Amino acid sequence: MHHFRRLIPALVLLLLLPLAQASARWEGSPTLNRIAARGEVRVGLTGDYKPFSWEAPQGHFEGLDVDLAEALAADLDARLVIVRTSWPTLMDDLAAGKFDIAMGGISITEARKETAFFTDPLLSDGKAPIARCEDAERFQTLDGIDREGVTVIVNPGGTNEQFARANIATARILLHTDNATIFEEIVEGRADVMMTDAIETRIMAREHPELCAINPDKPFTRAEKAYLLPQDEVFKTRVDDWLGRLEAIGALQQIIGKWVK
Repeated sequence: MHHFRRLIPALVLLLLLPLAQASARWEGSPTLNRIAARGEVRVGLTGDYKPFSWEAPQGHFEGLDVDLAEALAADLDARLVIVRTSWPTLMDDLAAGKFDIAMGGISITEARKETAFFTDPLLSDGKAPIARCEDAERFQTLDGIDREGVTVIVNPGGTNEQFARANIATARILLHTDNATIFEEIVEGRADVMMTDAIETRIMAREHPELCAINPDKPFTRAEKAYLLPQDEVFKTRVDDWLGRLEAIGALQQIIGKWVK
């Protein structure tokens, strides 16, 4: 666990004065009671998915959802504690109570909804390819990707792997456990293409000039991203209320715009 109490803009702090924790509206929430008792809110992040969360050297986390996690902690009048999780262990970690809320670019799926709640969606995205620029023309479609001699690389345990396994029958699927280095594998020619969220393909193409995001405005799928919560109705309402107030004052759009360009 890593503790963070970085400052967020003074305007946001002024406009996000926390609602009284004793308010009857928030009574009956085991999650809020735990946060109040400990004086901390535990946020699960994978730290491997730009622009949502990224673990830099010395365990420092940054990204869109790190900024929003800080804003949530301020609104709850609690200390922010970032808890490392992973895509393969995400749901088990939630069930084990390792964090109060998971952030970091999580897609809403029916399987996840069976055992957890989601907040109102923050944005919509979908799966799109990223490949070396010289290969971009031949990987425009799933048919072009799913061919003999093509290596599709994917990080395990999340919707990227699910999508690849559901749509790739002929090409080779290569699991790469370190999402932080997966794009270098394509650059170096050890893999040919990855299908991930379009927002990530854009950012990685900017970071790696050898790579091109392929049709990120027309992804193969469409899914909404939100925050993952325990099955606590009052806590969900509380977090949705906070997101609504952030959006109403323009702070949500400001933070997203800082990281998504």
